[in-house]
Amino acid sequence: MKAAKLLLLAGDFVEDYEIMVPFQALQMVGHSVDAVCPGKKKGDQVRTAIHDFEGDQTYSEKRGHNFTLNATFDEIDVNDYDGLVVPGGRAPEYLRLNEKVLDIVRHFAHEDKPIAALCHGPQLLAAAGVLQGRKLNAYPACAPEVTLAGGTFVKLEFSEAHVDGNLVTGPAWTAHPAWLAKFLEVVEMHLTAPVA
Repeated sequence: MKAAKLLLLAGDFVEDYEIMVPFQALQMVGHSVDAVCPGKKKGDQVRTAIHDFEGDQTYSEKRGHNFTLNATFDEIDVNDYDGLVVPGGRAPEYLRLNEKVLDIVRHFAHEDKPIAALCHGPQLLAAAGVLQGRKLNAYPACAPEVTLAGGTFVKLEFSEAHVDGNLVTGPAWTAHPAWLAKFLEVVEMHLTAPVA
């Protein structure tokens, strides 16, 4: 398997599992992952939030770990990356206000590079205007944003993930096994596709 270079977009109060699990798992199978956050540099940290499902009408939120970034946002060149990972939590809510973040998302979408977005991550895709005609999943409370952005919300069990071309989505960290497995398949296809 050829190694991919992946970009992970982080921000304060990103969901704890949704940043740490893909960050570690994708490296474990041999890929390189650069985790970045606007306004922060390599070695800085973002705070995480733990979202859990405890029988309430929506998820509960608790303070998570500090996550150390391993790359500097202002130094990245999107052309160097094979794929994009967008975890959920509260970070996408404010990251979507950053035009450079939206330009990064548009690059991966327009270049048809693999994109993995989980939970509230599709808020960034909606704000970047790249969901028109796409079928995807997200945390169910984000379904109206998916629809308003021109996408079709696909209902899934919380352990499932959905693939639409280069886009791999799921509802929450509970879908990690399916979401990461499907993303790895999409990355592998991208890396082995003949160059046009």
